[in-house]
Amino acid sequence: MTTPPVSLAWLVWGLGAALYFIGFYQRVAPAVITAELSHAFTLTAAGLGNLSAFYFYSYVAMQIPTGLLADRFGPRILLTCGAVVAAVGTAVFAMAEDVFWANAGRLLIGGSVGVAFVSMLKLASHWMPTRQFALASAAALAVGVFGAVTAGAPLRILVDGFGWRATMWASAAITILIALAAWLIVRDDPAQRGFQSYASQHEATPSDSVWRGLLDVLSYRNTILLFFLSGSMTGLVLTFAGLWGVPFLTTHYGLTQTHAAGLCSTMMVAWALGTLAFSAMTDRMRKRKPLYVGGVLAALALWSVLIYSRIDSVTILTVLLALTGFCAGSFIISFAFAKESVPARLAGTASGVANMGVISGPMLLQPLVGVMLDRSWQGSLGIGAFAGKRIFEFAAYSQAFSMVLVWGALSIVLLMFTRETHCQQTR
Repeated sequence: MTTPPVSLAWLVWGLGAALYFIGFYQRVAPAVITAELSHAFTLTAAGLGNLSAFYFYSYVAMQIPTGLLADRFGPRILLTCGAVVAAVGTAVFAMAEDVFWANAGRLLIGGSVGVAFVSMLKLASHWMPTRQFALASAAALAVGVFGAVTAGAPLRILVDGFGWRATMWASAAITILIALAAWLIVRDDPAQRGFQSYASQHEATPSDSVWRGLLDVLSYRNTILLFFLSGSMTGLVLTFAGLWGVPFLTTHYGLTQTHAAGLCSTMMVAWALGTLAFSAMTDRMRKRKPLYVGGVLAALALWSVLIYSRIDSVTILTVLLALTGFCAGSFIISFAFAKESVPARLAGTASGVANMGVISGPMLLQPLVGVMLDRSWQGSLGIGAFAGKRIFEFAAYSQAFSMVLVWGALSIVLLMFTRETHCQQTR
């Protein structure tokens, strides 16, 4: 029996990656349509933050069940159903007449696309040799960031041309096509297409109860500490580039929405590059804590300049956003740190717990920033295309964005209590 062709293996993986792309796109999409959403659903800043965060509520909730569902039903069914539900959620969001249905649509989207990453890795473990599995894992982040970039300036251009509802309907149609392709092309194992499987080359998944594994993982101090500290840097990037950056930049720097969305996309790209750089550097240093602390401190220093100072030059502003995003990429150390802090049999569960902590950042900070903005609102309203939209002073944004500094400072303190692994697996 021959091994599957490389092109077919990457096609199968690519359909899982397509849903992952959609997940990142939907995660960031509200950032460039804040004015439209505020007007359509008469939202306060807190309401807008909560609308965006509904994606994260269900995404986090799905992280533990996804592994069980993938083992029980296989990635083909999981991807297909996930894409169908994501399309339905997008359609519900597109035709929502009030905030209840808009929230419901975001909730469906977040929970459904939350299955993509696990399904992608499970397909890679069956369709690819170990040397390609590492490449597939790294490529996943690039796919996700490209999805987020698509939800920046390109999405803004489409919204300007066709309206946000029509654009969301088109997004739903594309997601349905992904579901159809996944059902027709994806198979859980190459043997189902007459090829040799690579599953035996990869480490077997422990058969223990997931709940027992979770309790075991939480008995290790590093796991709990990393859960609480890891959300600060993802919260920084996804709170700004994923929601509040565009209204901040258009209001206080006079940028068009398209230009502001482009700057937020720049931050996202730099964030992705930062994850690659910090991953390589921490492995070379054979230490986790020093680089993590340095990355967080640098990101917080740059963030302080961004939120407390008015930058005269758009070029300097762009560089500042890029450097902040790059340093925030230090969050990626959480995954290796958590994995090494427990015995190998619990590494997968530890990574899942770390991922839940990472996503908790934007889940909590997006609506919290909205609440803080509403409390500082001076009564100013937009005019023209922004008629009825609340306009917030620079000081209001500074106060609201300072919540990132609070979480970041807590992260530094918690990092001091973690145990250095020296890149060695705990036994």
